[in-house]
Amino acid sequence: MLQEINFDGLIGPTHNYAGLSLGNIASAYHRGRISHPKAAALQGLAKMRGNIALGLAQGILLPLPRPNHGLLTRLAVDEAADPALLAAAWSASSMWTANAATISPAPDTRDNRCHITPANLATMLHRAQEWPATRRQLDLAFADTRHFAIHDPVPATFGDEGAANHMRLCRRHDAAGVEVFVFGRSGGRFPARQHEQASRAVARLHGLDPRRCVFVEQNPDAIAAGAFHNDVVAVANERVLFTHARAFADQEGAYEAIRAAFPDLEVVEVTEEEISLEEAIRTYLFNAQLVTIPDGSGMALIVPDECRHSETVWTWCQRMLAGNGPIRHVIPVDVRQSMANGGGPACLRLRVVADPATVDPRFLLTEDRITQIEGVVRDIWPEQIASTDLGTAALEEQAQTAYRAILELLSLNELR
Repeated sequence: MLQEINFDGLIGPTHNYAGLSLGNIASAYHRGRISHPKAAALQGLAKMRGNIALGLAQGILLPLPRPNHGLLTRLAVDEAADPALLAAAWSASSMWTANAATISPAPDTRDNRCHITPANLATMLHRAQEWPATRRQLDLAFADTRHFAIHDPVPATFGDEGAANHMRLCRRHDAAGVEVFVFGRSGGRFPARQHEQASRAVARLHGLDPRRCVFVEQNPDAIAAGAFHNDVVAVANERVLFTHARAFADQEGAYEAIRAAFPDLEVVEVTEEEISLEEAIRTYLFNAQLVTIPDGSGMALIVPDECRHSETVWTWCQRMLAGNGPIRHVIPVDVRQSMANGGGPACLRLRVVADPATVDPRFLLTEDRITQIEGVVRDIWPEQIASTDLGTAALEEQAQTAYRAILELLSLNELR
């Protein structure tokens, strides 16, 4: 009964472009621009609806309460404070649930339970505040301790950014797999957010077989080019690793190490000559959902619409589809509001292999439930937010009204 469930983050009513994420080129480029939270949330929900239409299991995680007055109080933020501190307390960045946690499915673990470690996200203030509220949702969604084990985050001395730096290879989602942990090393112009010791700690916490774990260093050139997480340059699904040729510090060494643990590995590599690292990051080709279509028609790559508007990238995709590779579909989706802050389809989802019957049903979606959520978003989410709106009573009231409404709709009032 085990299957992959994608838990997408509902984009919150305070979605804004404060440019808080150092090393995220899209976020920095759009800093100070007007955001459109209602459009952003509806785009995300349309992607979720599309996944259900493909036959995929779909879940949801909710926005966190914003503004975070606890953070403002602890930092003694007042009118003279750095605007970035105020903006951090209003950030809607929990929408990128690939950073919510690292997941090891039951077939991989010593006690045959799905293990979950919330990410500490220690490198960035606006994200480091997230894990306690995220943990509350994870505790509810995966409360069945016969099937799930939820750990405390790794100590913040070692930055951990969750599933965005973690890949799993397997013959089938319900079979034992090999888990690949990708870490960075500091020293470039942008911080390396995933610490090697954090990755190793998560593997130990989850009770993984060391012989079925691979630890790989991310290419410093990729980090410097704006690949602040590994999922900007590589993604895996079942036996397939889809990757840019400059994703890892030692590309061939990475392939050899993974293949030694998982001999069935099939690499789909895009070379620098085919698509430059910079173009791959600009279009987020690799920040895609690589999924197995249940109807047996092969794997699909769910890419941001920006890929379709890049002649180089789209030509490569068509050439790939004309071949005999494992990826048989490329499906563009409009997530422009998220993309402008540096998050594509893969950033918006957390992959959990589990029996849906063991998950709290309030966190699982149907098309009817998506329609209900869309109604709340259309009625309450702000149309737009300018940087000057952050900190205002009017926006706070609207955001809190929206949060209460979505909790009421999903019967999750214990999260208040």
